[in-house]
Amino acid sequence: MKKQILLVTLMLASFSNITAQESDVGLAAATDDRYCTTCHGAEGMGNIALQAPRLAGMEAWYLQRQLQNFRDGIRGAHPDDAHGLAMQPMAAKLSDASIADIISWVGSWKFTPAAITIDANATLGRTAYQNCATCHGAAAQGNEALNAPALAGQNDWYLIAQLNNFRNGVRGSHANDSFGAQMQTMAQTLSDAQAVLNVVSYINTLGR
Repeated sequence: MKKQILLVTLMLASFSNITAQESDVGLAAATDDRYCTTCHGAEGMGNIALQAPRLAGMEAWYLQRQLQNFRDGIRGAHPDDAHGLAMQPMAAKLSDASIADIISWVGSWKFTPAAITIDANATLGRTAYQNCATCHGAAAQGNEALNAPALAGQNDWYLIAQLNNFRNGVRGSHANDSFGAQMQTMAQTLSDAQAVLNVVSYINTLGR
């Protein structure tokens, strides 16, 4: 719990520093909600130190749902979801108009596949991924009709963390998170942490 509180404090402090710097150079303090790069990195490429995923290239419909879920307490409320708990207060202040503005802004960023940071058995992962392909597509390109986001090019460390969160009931347990509940069921087909590494290693081979 202390680590979670520290992480939230650091993220809030980072946002405060940005506002102060804008004021220092004679500009009006930011009144919009475009502070995503504080944690997600320049042009939204992700930040492994803060476990903040790549936003560039993320589908607008999926980003909208996740921001709304964080704002409404559907995601980021589980006591074991340290990084979700850090994100929830960032989203809590967002109006629907702010979310729409962020989506438009993020949509202007160039998509570049995230760097590979893991090395596991992609051959075994390919077999395990067949269950995932039903919704996320053979090339992990995503499928809006099935509410399944693209996985190809996403930060592998983030995919690992979220798959483990689904497997352990940390994500997808909220009564109003029907899509998360589906992912909990699917994530259970991955038998252990190594299986998660393998399937993400295979996803790393797609869309590059």
